[in-house]
Amino acid sequence: MAQVAESPIQAWEAVRRIAARPGAAAIRARLEADPGRFSTMLRRGAGLALDLSRTALDGESLGALLAFARARGVLAFRDAMARGEAVNNTERRAALHMALRGAPDSFRIPREQPGGPGAEDASAEVHATLSAMRAFTQAVHDGSVQGAERFTDVVNIGIGGSDLGPAMVTRALWRPGMPLRAHYLANVDAHAWEALRATLDPRRTLVLVASKTFTTQETMANARLVKAWLMQALGEDAARRHLAALSTNLQATEAFGIAPDRVFGFRDWVGGRFSLWSAVGLSIALACGWEVFEALLEGAREMDRHFLEAPEDQNLPLLLAATEVWHVDALGYPARAVLPYDERLARLPAHLQQLEMESLGKRVTTDGEAVMLPTGPAVFGEPGTNAQHSFMQLVHQGTTPVPVDFVVVAQPDHDHAESHRILLANALAQAEALARGKTEAEVRAEMAKAGMDAAEIDRLAAHRTFPGDRPSVTILLPRLTPQALGALVALYEHKVACLGAFWGINPFDQWGVELGKQLASGILPALEGKAPAADAATAALVEEIRALWARE
Repeated sequence: MAQVAESPIQAWEAVRRIAARPGAAAIRARLEADPGRFSTMLRRGAGLALDLSRTALDGESLGALLAFARARGVLAFRDAMARGEAVNNTERRAALHMALRGAPDSFRIPREQPGGPGAEDASAEVHATLSAMRAFTQAVHDGSVQGAERFTDVVNIGIGGSDLGPAMVTRALWRPGMPLRAHYLANVDAHAWEALRATLDPRRTLVLVASKTFTTQETMANARLVKAWLMQALGEDAARRHLAALSTNLQATEAFGIAPDRVFGFRDWVGGRFSLWSAVGLSIALACGWEVFEALLEGAREMDRHFLEAPEDQNLPLLLAATEVWHVDALGYPARAVLPYDERLARLPAHLQQLEMESLGKRVTTDGEAVMLPTGPAVFGEPGTNAQHSFMQLVHQGTTPVPVDFVVVAQPDHDHAESHRILLANALAQAEALARGKTEAEVRAEMAKAGMDAAEIDRLAAHRTFPGDRPSVTILLPRLTPQALGALVALYEHKVACLGAFWGINPFDQWGVELGKQLASGILPALEGKAPAADAATAALVEEIRALWARE
């Protein structure tokens, strides 16, 4: 007799029952009972290694989570996304960031055409955009395209996905001797521009304005500031040679003074936080070189192939998502820390904050019903070892466990071997300390060996005890190459897609971003004294601010 597939509720109940058992969250006991646990909990893909041994997962719980994934149709959702179906159902759009990398070889987006159902070849458009980006990048680098002088700096003006991803990648991959210095201007606070302006020569600065609609308030305010700076130094006609746009609004870009052949577009089937592979990544190519950008895409393609082809029990994005479901929903851990033990990845936590929290911070399902389980956790982080002298106190001894992603790079690109050994030792020690902790008996024995008297031991024992059983995963990169970084970022993108399916939410819209934008447009006239603010508390604050302005 054929086995009847479990319903999502039945599958979740199986996970919940396992999590409710005594010792379900224990990690230290599992490590001590199974010396070979590392080898059984290690998975590899696209050049990366994922270590799950310092979680409380075992064969039974992982099997139950994968059964839950099947019941929720997680891999079916993956396949629908790869086929170009409108998995972003609230906006009736596909989510084809994989097409930007070219895996599979061809993506076609189903759509209605006047003559009946048809399809749009996404790959053809992607390749055309990449060709235009490559030609522009090479022309800038060889001096065929220049401003008042040959360009030495590029400023990317954008916000959210038009800033965080490219800024993170450029910081990670740029090395001295690469073609241009890159700078990123996102915050509408003009203090950011004033600090940046002091480092730039307008005669040698290329400016990219990154806004799909060319209407984003913060981006356009900054663009006007920078354009005025160029015009003051160079004149209006010459300033135009220093401008390019990443946008689809050709009418607006032309009105701003940007030539059509300096505009590089991307489609609405690319969400901002998934867009660094598109024209939004032009600053990466300009700063680091086209070969670096191509290698970044190739690394992401390798992870795409792994995601699409690997069996479920070896599939890194699916396993990382299942681990998050275990931590957030089965064990009730509402936050996660990301600790890259490589200074070049300092902006990775910020990129993942947007990628994950904007995607997964949802309280209703794709059908508009209340979610069955808690969704996206809070994500925060800092590079190691900085984090150890910051928030890791809470992670080690706080009341609620905070799972950690350790991102570790085995080989550095410098010759300071001792520094790198110290860095790696700290990463491994933090993971071990979180998992194993230190019992009160161990603390007492340690203090007694150090010669402390009994009263002092009694006074301090509780403070020096570490509960342990605090989970972490480790993602190991051989080196921080463009390929490895592309695979790493794509791993997290696919994890987000899997979690959207696990929780039945749409990970590709972001309605929560819109309300504040709408309200800001209404409050601006109040600050200008042209209209009253609608909200009483806001109106009162506006008056306080205007009163302070009046005193100056």
